Amino acid sequence: MIDFGNGQPSLSLLPMQALRTAADHCLAQGNATLLQYGTNQGDAGFRESLAQFLSRRYATPVHARHLMVSASASQALDLVCTRFTRPGDTIFVEEPTYFLALRLFRDHGLQVVGIPIDDEGMRMDALRDALARHRAAMVYTIPSFQNPSGTTMSASRREQLMTISREHDLLVVADEVYHLLDFGTAPPLPLAAYAHSAHAHSADTQSTRVMSLGSFSKICAPGLRLGWMQSTPALLDTLMDSGLVHSGGGLNPFVSGVMRSMLELGLVEIGLDHLRAVYAERSAVLCRALRDELPTACFVEPQGGYFVWLQLPAEISATQLLPLAVAEGVTFHPGSRFISRDGFAQWVRLSFAHYDAPMLVEGVHRLARALRQLTDTLRS
Repeated sequence: MIDFGNGQPSLSLLPMQALRTAADHCLAQGNATLLQYGTNQGDAGFRESLAQFLSRRYATPVHARHLMVSASASQALDLVCTRFTRPGDTIFVEEPTYFLALRLFRDHGLQVVGIPIDDEGMRMDALRDALARHRAAMVYTIPSFQNPSGTTMSASRREQLMTISREHDLLVVADEVYHLLDFGTAPPLPLAAYAHSAHAHSADTQSTRVMSLGSFSKICAPGLRLGWMQSTPALLDTLMDSGLVHSGGGLNPFVSGVMRSMLELGLVEIGLDHLRAVYAERSAVLCRALRDELPTACFVEPQGGYFVWLQLPAEISATQLLPLAVAEGVTFHPGSRFISRDGFAQWVRLSFAHYDAPMLVEGVHRLARALRQLTDTLRS
């Protein structure tokens, strides 16, 4: 089975030797405090190394005091929901959006209102219309190489979102785990940087409320379960003042120590550049195969991230296609999973991160066979 729904790197891309080198380097320091519970915000040395890495890669200053360690972006999003929402609250999400974030929001009893996107990201006119009808606790966005659409929010839209945040005291939660995975053209600055810029022109330095989530799952290895939250100290204090953090202490302190060594030895930079090159090649292979084998389907070739968002011909439903595809030995996530209500019946999310070129091509062959079968059945 070739699983195009598999949004994780292939085993060959996981940095086993680099992590072994970093672990040896870390343990050679003799710093036993890494085996304690750790400070609530996360190890200061790791946050400083992370801030220097992000400052280089984001091309904008990032300060350690604006970072808090998380146990992955999913855990960070769950903690944000715990501290900034209550069951029954309304939140805004892009439409479509990451389907497992929708599951997490359901777990917290939140009412989800979708905001449509276009080729510049979330539509700000639609967001303003929604704010006229709903009082929202937060807006959740994936601004760079969005999951599932691959869309990147334009710089002007990011600025407009910051303006709306200030006007409505709206918390913006930016899931930016794909931000560093561009294929040559970097996206606009992370949203936390726009919030900082806005502060410089505002008398109220807390008026723009942005929480940016990052993760080593996408740029190093998912099994590390390590990420970060970037925001103002006031918002980070709210996260740290939680039962989870008070009880468990810093999140993932030992792995933070290993990753500090990875960062200081330059191994994260080397690994990230390798991933970007591999994913760019795999994306190109998948897109070529789709153009050759599924000429009636539509998609925009991604400029980064993990996914191709494929629109099937008008008469084809992704949920109808799925069992035929499985019978051919290929599977995927239908578009209907990426929305809180009915919609996107003709859409399919395909990940190119997990498979090498021959498997991607074979997967498209199988998908094309299934599509031809369904098309013939519908026309007969």
